[in-house]
Amino acid sequence: MTAALVQVRDRLLGLLPQPADWRAVRRSPRRDLLAGVTVAVVALPLALAFGVTSGLGAQAGLVTAVVAGAVAAVFGGSNLQVSGPTGAMTVVLVPVVQRFGATGVLMVGAMAGLVLIALALARLGRYVRYLPVPVIEGFTAGIAVVIALQQVPAALGVADAHGERVWAVAADAVVRFAAHPAPAPLAVALGVAALMLLGARWRPGLPFSLIGVALATVLAETAPVELARIGALPSGLPAPSLSFLDPAAVGVLLPSALAVAALAALESLLSATVADGMTVGERHDPDRELFGQGLANLAAPVFGGIPATAAIARTAVNVRAGASSKLASLTHAVALAAIVLAAAPLVGRIPLAALAGVLLATTVRMVEAGSLRALARATRGDALVLVLTFTVTVALDLVTAVAVGVGVAVVIALRAVARTARVEQVPLDRGEHSAEEHALLADHIVAYRLDGPLFFAAAHNFLLQLSDVADVRVVILRMSRVSTIDATGAQVLGDAILRLQGRGITVLLSGIAPGHDQVLAALGVADQLRRDGLVFPDTPSAIRHARSIALAGDRTAEAAPAGATGR
Repeated sequence: MTAALVQVRDRLLGLLPQPADWRAVRRSPRRDLLAGVTVAVVALPLALAFGVTSGLGAQAGLVTAVVAGAVAAVFGGSNLQVSGPTGAMTVVLVPVVQRFGATGVLMVGAMAGLVLIALALARLGRYVRYLPVPVIEGFTAGIAVVIALQQVPAALGVADAHGERVWAVAADAVVRFAAHPAPAPLAVALGVAALMLLGARWRPGLPFSLIGVALATVLAETAPVELARIGALPSGLPAPSLSFLDPAAVGVLLPSALAVAALAALESLLSATVADGMTVGERHDPDRELFGQGLANLAAPVFGGIPATAAIARTAVNVRAGASSKLASLTHAVALAAIVLAAAPLVGRIPLAALAGVLLATTVRMVEAGSLRALARATRGDALVLVLTFTVTVALDLVTAVAVGVGVAVVIALRAVARTARVEQVPLDRGEHSAEEHALLADHIVAYRLDGPLFFAAAHNFLLQLSDVADVRVVILRMSRVSTIDATGAQVLGDAILRLQGRGITVLLSGIAPGHDQVLAALGVADQLRRDGLVFPDTPSAIRHARSIALAGDRTAEAAPAGATGR
């Protein structure tokens, strides 16, 4: 077996369930079982609602919660995560359903699963922690607005609204509702949302989403009102099938699969980080979490489920309910499966407007107004990134929004870092020289200390400052405080040296760090200085050499007229 295959095998073994996972299960199984049932009660209306919103129906949402929830619970890298369909994922899936239909969504989910597994094997999970907070907050607020807009047709009882973007569909639904108003769906949606929001303040531990859905269903069954229902659901999980696989469609579906994988990775790892922060001593393994989500997204389409990810809302309920191991999230999936088997006909009678109300309340909870206000007041850069990410999320799509937000944040950060780079003239040490001799040296030697990063964003400013040097014989460039240097910075340094030499100025370099010296040598910068012995390990030795050059040059200048007169 080659070394590469051995490395892949070892990485794969490291991603599989570990003995520590099962030791955690034995700590408090009764509390984990109770937490799992609690999460299932909260997750049921959400799974139904997200399934309907995705375009594949309530059954797809339930299947995803059961299958993906169980697989991710066993193979994921967090003891506390709860996975299933989420609002952010439905935002990405709606255009996929419109373009490629249900089989396209299943294919996209399986491809996204493979991408997530590849990310786990490449150990890329740890890099999500570097996402800027304004990007995360802006994209979360944007998702909340998009999910709310998606609920407008169901809340208004409009079944045939159209539009290329979610806001266009919502606007079309409002126009159709105004032409033929039907107050019952709107009243049900707002009533369920109000019950959830107000009830959570009164008794946070009660599952008001399930209570609201139950009350709306009773109202729909007993009152003479017209409300669209979920429809018939099968009593059990669909039979596994691979009929959705279409190798010819891989190229067309790849962009959507990459978007789904990116979102699944982002949301799952952020959710795991939030869960860690809610507990003491829990730390997730980001690469194992990606691996578990990858397997979950491979399994869900086989049973007709939509792409899944970890859910912050359900994970938070799990933690607050006292969960301490994977048994809780696995129990959540088993409990949902039991509900599907025992109560499918009853679930099918739930009004769609009630599910719209559940999601409207969920979107309100997603937005942390205080955090948004704080970021908007922090710096202009943070405010800009926040607003841009939010706007692009609502107007275009999530992946584009994250790319734009991160891109702008990087540019702002580079600009700030570049401003820390300085070229500062420093005085020469008097040493043992007399005041007259020191003044003579100061007239001919100038020392510059380079502080901070010398990279592409700061290189132009560096070149402009060194170009102003004039009327000296020797320039010492002190490099010991350069924090980093890239190819652009090295080339600009070489250009500055050549310009100074072209004006008859001798250039000395001192204090080059070993890593920086490697960059300079690779690009051939200062090769001539090395050959002429003008690169020094420290500044004092460079100053001594510069003094010898300046004094020798001054003696030569004094001797030249006398020699001419003697002739």
